[in-house]
Amino acid sequence: MAEQTLEIFKAGIPIFTMLQDEKRQQILVMLCKNGQMTVNQITDHLSLSRPAVSHHLKLMLNAGILAVSQTGTERYYSVNMGETLDLLKRLTASLESDIENGAAK
Repeated sequence: MAEQTLEIFKAGIPIFTMLQDEKRQQILVMLCKNGQMTVNQITDHLSLSRPAVSHHLKLMLNAGILAVSQTGTERYYSVNMGETLDLLKRLTASLESDIENGAAK
């Protein structure tokens, strides 16, 4: 594998770690479909406690895959996947290049 591909994999570890959890996947898909939601709105759709949902949201926020905005006393979470999608595109392109270079030998 090319060094560039390994570096991209390494840079993506925090994101891959976040996305390996099924509950976080569900939260992410829910936010993609709904735009933005509060902790209570998310909790209403999952079989998790409010503290558990808050914990998942904090982890995802720290990993840079969510954004949060505040309106009054409510905090609204939304998807913030620009950098993540760029990383995944770079990884895909690098892997494709490695495959093409390997097949050409």
